[in-house]
Amino acid sequence: QVQVVESGGGLVQAGGSRRLSCAASGRTLSTYAMGWFRQAPGKEREFVAAISWTSLSIYYADSVKGRFTISRDNAKNTGYLQMNSLKPEDTAVYYCAADSIRGDDYITQKEQYHYWGQGTQVTVSS
Repeated sequence: QVQVVESGGGLVQAGGSRRLSCAASGRTLSTYAMGWFRQAPGKEREFVAAISWTSLSIYYADSVKGRFTISRDNAKNTGYLQMNSLKPEDTAVYYCAADSIRGDDYITQKEQYHYWGQGTQVTVSS
């Protein structure tokens, strides 16, 4: 079984920054893609960013492009989401996901991820 745990959420002012971490443990997948999603109250969970095993392939939602940066450290089995220039509309519970994948590609569809963290709340005040 693979466990995924997010951390780093909290309250931040608009224009500020926050870095989320995602630690994978347990029966760690040999090679896996990682992704970040978020869910605001009353809304569906939406894609934020995704990264391949080697970090050579990365994809962002248009809403965060240029402000957020996804990265990973495979030696630590940890992924990161650096969030800059935060806006009140970025307020949500942020989820990390992981799953094995053939080849070096990313996964943007939430239905394709089997392993999810419990989520971490990010609140951006205006």
